[in-house]
Amino acid sequence: MSVTIGFIGQGFIGKSYADDFESRGYEVVRYSLEPAYVKNKSKISKCDYVFIAVPTPTKNGEFDMSIVEGALRLVGLGKTAVIKSTLLPGTTKNLQKAFPKISVLHSPEFLNARTAAYDAANPKRNIVGITKDTPAQRKAAAAIIKLLPKASFDLVCDSTEAELIKYARNGVGYFRIIFYNILHDLASTFDATWDPIRQAIAADPENGPEYTRPVDQGGRGAGGVCFIKDMAALRGHYEMYCKDDAIGIDVLKAMEKKNIHLLTSTGKDLELLRGVYGDDAVAAVAPLPQKKAVSKKKTKIR
Repeated sequence: MSVTIGFIGQGFIGKSYADDFESRGYEVVRYSLEPAYVKNKSKISKCDYVFIAVPTPTKNGEFDMSIVEGALRLVGLGKTAVIKSTLLPGTTKNLQKAFPKISVLHSPEFLNARTAAYDAANPKRNIVGITKDTPAQRKAAAAIIKLLPKASFDLVCDSTEAELIKYARNGVGYFRIIFYNILHDLASTFDATWDPIRQAIAADPENGPEYTRPVDQGGRGAGGVCFIKDMAALRGHYEMYCKDDAIGIDVLKAMEKKNIHLLTSTGKDLELLRGVYGDDAVAAVAPLPQKKAVSKKKTKIR
């Protein structure tokens, strides 16, 4: 292959993409803070395309993109940076303004931590977001689509649209996990077994098997490295830009509160939770209530 591909970040996302490109014959340069790759820092500027897959944490309610900014400083002049990290709507355009001498694109990833290598090599869709509808950015986006493994759906769109596509994926997953947990508790109140319900939901083509296990990875709730921080950041972003929608804000806050309750009550991903909300959010939540007997009264619809 005639091009050199750089990868900044070698967590499960960056590593999976780098492994796939390498397996397809591309010359790959990996840079991260791990001893095996830290020496490659100076080589990144010579790469034609640089994929960035570094953390974008939410700390005490604030979205932090400083690691992405640091990664962009390593990209060579005139080269193309492809950000795989999750970014709040509008962020890529701000980064392009801050780094005008490189081309900054956003290509959201949809990898599951358990199946990351397979997901990277077999994408269902490739999304590339551009910050300006110019021939240069269109050409760069087309080149990225060609470099990525083939998918059944390719889309070049505005970078803000690409950012929202990623949050659509994470948001729906987050809401489904919480709703299934609520439904699980209702089922247990009636001594109904969850497994047949889960099987039926999983067999429904409009739902599918993802997120149908209320008890998963040692606890309950939407945990992991993405859900907690991304939904806290999105809710904060929504409060800032849609401040007149009090009901919408309340919906997002209620979902967060329920998720914090599920996670803390079962001891799941508490360090990740503390990193996003602080110690107080973890300490303030009471245990889940004990199972109550079913009322014989008819349910009133209000």
